Amino acid sequence: MKTLEKIRKQLSQGQFEFSRHAFRRSVERNINEMEIKEAGKHAKLIENYPDDKYSPSCLLLCFTKMGRPMHIQVSRADSDFVKIITLYEPNEMEWIDYYKRR
Repeated sequence: MKTLEKIRKQLSQGQFEFSRHAFRRSVERNINEMEIKEAGKHAKLIENYPDDKYSPSCLLLCFTKMGRPMHIQVSRADSDFVKIITLYEPNEMEWIDYYKRR
């Protein structure tokens, strides 16, 4: 299982791939690869899903250089690339400081 440090490194170096769902969401939500690289460097683990459907995964909180908050759910399976399952800008009405569910 990938460590948070490994996930950060892979995200910041562009060593990631999108699930079909994540690719569609990135286009819909106007989240580009540069923002993912910027944000991934200092990602914080906010939720862990060890029993997720296909492989263990986790939800990360990150911020771009411009301060845009982002949640990125990634697979923790060992691989050469980190797989992004979904990504979005968290809704302030659903999250306390983007970190904890209301």
